[in-house]
Amino acid sequence: MSTNAVDGSGEGIPDRLTWDELERLPDEIAEAIELWDGRVTWLRRPPHEHQQVSALMWSALTSSAKQRATDPKDDGKRPCWQVSMETNVFFSMDKNSFLAPDFLVRRCLERGADTFAADVSLVGEVLSRSDTPSRREWKMTQYAEAGIPWYWEVDLDSGNTWDVTAVRAYELALIQTDGLKVKPLRSAMYALVGEWSAGDVGIDFPEPFRIGISWDDLAL
Repeated sequence: MSTNAVDGSGEGIPDRLTWDELERLPDEIAEAIELWDGRVTWLRRPPHEHQQVSALMWSALTSSAKQRATDPKDDGKRPCWQVSMETNVFFSMDKNSFLAPDFLVRRCLERGADTFAADVSLVGEVLSRSDTPSRREWKMTQYAEAGIPWYWEVDLDSGNTWDVTAVRAYELALIQTDGLKVKPLRSAMYALVGEWSAGDVGIDFPEPFRIGISWDDLAL
């Protein structure tokens, strides 16, 4: 890593870092960075409403996970789930590739354990103006090729209200390559399997556990 001084603006940060180098940066700098193959991506700080909606999704998913955990039909053999917000998901053992989705569902891990893509069942992004179509598609591709089964998107009205206008659920679909003369560019992609808008009563989805979210749960 460059030995240039680093101020609060991130000036002096090189274009490439390892995870070990990133950990040595001040927290206010490190928290604004994602790495992919060691390349630095700067994250724009989202508006207050974006963070509120992320927190509401976390709360609603946590409530559903707790209901599943207290289900009398649960014999202890079904997976245990944890819900997180803005947690790094590592795509390589050296941790030099990671993304931080706005919310996620992972299998239960020990306290303080790192979250790897293999631990994650659902990732979600709250979309705002900084999410360009190319960036959105690129992130979906990384999640899909890592084998994460479910991907959710939350749309916001970026006008005056910032209200949630739609929620979409995607399921991982593996691409079969046997017998194809031309190899597909991707080994996996997401297929839209559920969509809800503000006119609906709420969200009801069966995976990775029964998820029930009323539209009021997402109201700012």
